Amino acid sequence: MEKKILLLGLVLGAIAIILGAFAAHGLKNKLDVSALQSFETGVKYQMYHALFLVFVASSNLLSIEVKTKVFYMVFVGVLLFSGSIYLLSTQGLTHVNFKKIGFITPIGGLILIAGWVYPLIKLIALK
Repeated sequence: MEKKILLLGLVLGAIAIILGAFAAHGLKNKLDVSALQSFETGVKYQMYHALFLVFVASSNLLSIEVKTKVFYMVFVGVLLFSGSIYLLSTQGLTHVNFKKIGFITPIGGLILIAGWVYPLIKLIALK
């Protein structure tokens, strides 16, 4: 499972760099400042969680059960949080109204928070 977690962290990190570069160079003149900042927020949080997964994969303090749950929470959380931000911030370019999915952004954020709090609780409980 550690390899799977590490791979997801590395893939999310690489995609975050690609999307960040795309925003800086390809979207800079196509989105308004607010939409570009939102897109960049999605990129930042994706990268934070990519690095978090790399840490989780390499930690000897977390059980495989904890690592597995964190893996799924981060995967789903990034998909919902960052993914919805990407869609919402670029809807002016795609001419698709994604406002109806705006409610999933905070759900993804809560799942990401849970991905950090769950191992915290498990580590505190260790004796």
